[in-house]
Amino acid sequence: MTRILVIDDHPIFRRGLALSLAEAEDLSVCGEGASGADAIALARELSPDLLLLDLSMPDGGLAVLPELHRQHPDLIVAVLTASEDSEDVMAALDAGAHGYIVKGIGSRALIEAVRGLARGEGYVTPALAARLLTERRKEAVAHHDSAGDMADRARLIGQLTPREEEVLELVAAGHSNKEIARRAGMQEKTVKHHMTRILHKLNARNRTEAALILRGDRAGA
Repeated sequence: MTRILVIDDHPIFRRGLALSLAEAEDLSVCGEGASGADAIALARELSPDLLLLDLSMPDGGLAVLPELHRQHPDLIVAVLTASEDSEDVMAALDAGAHGYIVKGIGSRALIEAVRGLARGEGYVTPALAARLLTERRKEAVAHHDSAGDMADRARLIGQLTPREEEVLELVAAGHSNKEIARRAGMQEKTVKHHMTRILHKLNARNRTEAALILRGDRAGA
């Protein structure tokens, strides 16, 4: 059973969300709150497995993400928001969010997204992930043009060692560091070391961006 804490300042939406999650026998809403302060206090009191956090509310969901991550490094936090702004997506991921779910998602899709997050997979609403990839491509072209360097995604991926590329393939498939370590036969701290080098080589801000670069390279191959 995955225990979920729901934090949103709209009580009707919050209640509907809890009812939607209750449709799944393996998911349970263990608490509800309406502010960033509630998120901090209830996460400490209830020790949930996963937290669904509204982005725009009193105390700001984005503002409390770093503190949640500091106090509860193993807590899975997914932002649930109406915003489809790419900057909000990247800001949430950079602040430590494991997922970015846009409000309006159907009950079944929500349940599957939450289940995936509980397994250690990242999640970004598919339409947003596609748009981020497109924007990333444009940024890469602009960056390379301004530097006089026309290197494309294939060249970026080509900088990786075979082991680093293997790790990135598993990241793109949605596996957590622990799962990657088990599948690739290495220590989890070694996976983290590889990820640090991968992000540096790809000039990516986080593992989601790195996975998008790989997917774009594979799609263009």
